[in-house]
Amino acid sequence: MKFLKKFSIEPVNEHLYEVAFLHESYSNENNLDECYERLEFLGDTVLDLVVSEFLYSKDSSLTEGQLTRMRSNYVCKQALYTYSTELGLDKYVKLGVGCKLTKRENESVISDVFESFIGALYLDQGLGTVKEFLYKTVIPHIKGGDIFFHDYKSKLKQLCDHKGLEINYKLIREEGEPHDKTFTMAVIINGEKYGTGCGGSKKEAEQNTAKVALSKI
Repeated sequence: MKFLKKFSIEPVNEHLYEVAFLHESYSNENNLDECYERLEFLGDTVLDLVVSEFLYSKDSSLTEGQLTRMRSNYVCKQALYTYSTELGLDKYVKLGVGCKLTKRENESVISDVFESFIGALYLDQGLGTVKEFLYKTVIPHIKGGDIFFHDYKSKLKQLCDHKGLEINYKLIREEGEPHDKTFTMAVIINGEKYGTGCGGSKKEAEQNTAKVALSKI
């Protein structure tokens, strides 16, 4: 992998990096008993740790809530997708021949492999090397104040709490194939519907409907 040489990384266990890019469809077609999902789980935790530590040290005046919201921006799917494509990790993903992904699913896989790669790097090189790598790839985005995710739900909740308003979200509609669903959510404030929003997940739909509600309040 050329980008490993770019960051002066000499693999000890190359198999870890191979597994980091194996989609379950490829593993199933080739009778393999492993794919990137376990490494993704590990990499997610390691990435959270490094980003959390940097944000904690960056500004001592930030509250727990502010730190959490800032971290969410830099470890969300869109952020992971950006890091992954900047490194060209999407070129290494192995899918099954018969695997047909939607655009949303493909973007999700590309996001996932950034975390699975971090998991592989952690097991192969240790936390020190992971931190060096992330300080060259992710931390510059934090220092630059890049925005990947707008947390409209938190903003709406803060506003409602301040005004003493009760807020709830309600699922209005769920449609589409299991692998490509679209959810429509409504936001109810003090018993009145303030808007609806759609998304590929309930969380995404809630964010979109919260955005609509904020424009009305």
